[in-house]
Amino acid sequence: MAGLSGKRILLVIGGGIAAYKTLDLIRRLRERGASVRAVMTRAAEQFVTPLSVASLTGEKLHQELFSLTDESEMGHIELSRAADLVVIAPATADLLAKLANGLANDLASTILLATDKKVLAAPAMNLRMWLHPATQRNVAQLRADGVLFTGPDDGAMACGEFGPGRMSEPLAIVAAIEQAFDAETSLPLPAGLGGAKTGALAGKRVLITSGPTHEPLDPVRYIANRSSGKQGHAIARAAAQAGAEVILVSGPVTLPDPAGVAVTHVETAREMQQAVEAALPADIFIAAAAVADWRVEGEAREKIKKGAKGPPMLALVENPDILAGVSKMPKGRPPLVVGFAAETEKVIDHAKAKLARKGCDLIVANDVSPASGVMGGARNAVHLVTLQGVESWPEMDKDEVARRLVAHIATLTPTGKTSS
Repeated sequence: MAGLSGKRILLVIGGGIAAYKTLDLIRRLRERGASVRAVMTRAAEQFVTPLSVASLTGEKLHQELFSLTDESEMGHIELSRAADLVVIAPATADLLAKLANGLANDLASTILLATDKKVLAAPAMNLRMWLHPATQRNVAQLRADGVLFTGPDDGAMACGEFGPGRMSEPLAIVAAIEQAFDAETSLPLPAGLGGAKTGALAGKRVLITSGPTHEPLDPVRYIANRSSGKQGHAIARAAAQAGAEVILVSGPVTLPDPAGVAVTHVETAREMQQAVEAALPADIFIAAAAVADWRVEGEAREKIKKGAKGPPMLALVENPDILAGVSKMPKGRPPLVVGFAAETEKVIDHAKAKLARKGCDLIVANDVSPASGVMGGARNAVHLVTLQGVESWPEMDKDEVARRLVAHIATLTPTGKTSS
């Protein structure tokens, strides 16, 4: 089995009863051709012995931040950069909290901040600890920062309770590691820093729209939709991690700006259109925003009040079609134009019609009916619609959708310089 042949894994072992599973994890990874170096926290030593870990990895075990030999060579930097992927197993509540809040007071937490590679966490803790609002906030922040997760699973725990908190089994973690390598695992520096970028989209300029638009009725009311911007922002983050220069035009969302991405904030469809036109040329345009189709013909200057005449009559006019406008540019059209189709019924049929109507190269279609939970939720199930056919993906986390989509787009992107 050589699915991970030549891959270098840095395993950070946290202090939890599930640490015993890491011994089997190491064995499974090495069976598949990966090399494993390990770092143990002091708490981890209470559950597995350093000798066992070192014997199975065949490498020197690292435990102390201030080792005179290692730190004379800036060992924590070397460890964090030499790997292709960093895996935390078990990822305790303490380690997750440190990483989410940028704390670095031991070798493990310092490595996690210093790494330039993706981090995959396999959480393990008591169900109350996992469900605690502080842990859930930390996990949400880490997901937004691009940290990958596998588990936790439901089941019986050493404490005698039953519920979410069990660390994923070693083979499930191996599968998550293999999936992580389906996309680029190196993390880019913010725009303008460091040397030449690497990755599947290195050298490409990617323009992305995300979130809803708000179309004012009066100074206090507006027409909008339920888009959270999570999918569009995840795509921007994944494209930056793939080495692209990314420009994100975002409608009103409550999400942090993705790291390494130039962001323009707008409110209305017309403002979004202007920002997109100003950001061109680009190699790739991804229209993930849920742009309002209509706006009122004339915004009221004062708050519309109730009156004896009943509700006011609102005349609606169509907003500009940003996707079609870019797709049908007579000159300077991006070589690859990707649209989204958020539908509540006949998803594939409507997506095919939109592909033909808009003139784009690819439509990413999804079901946003209330029962799907997609609009504003954390997961998505998409269909890639082109003139050649339809490729349907299973439901997955929106970050994983973004990573897979960016990897797919990279295979479709023509080589050469940005269009002008």
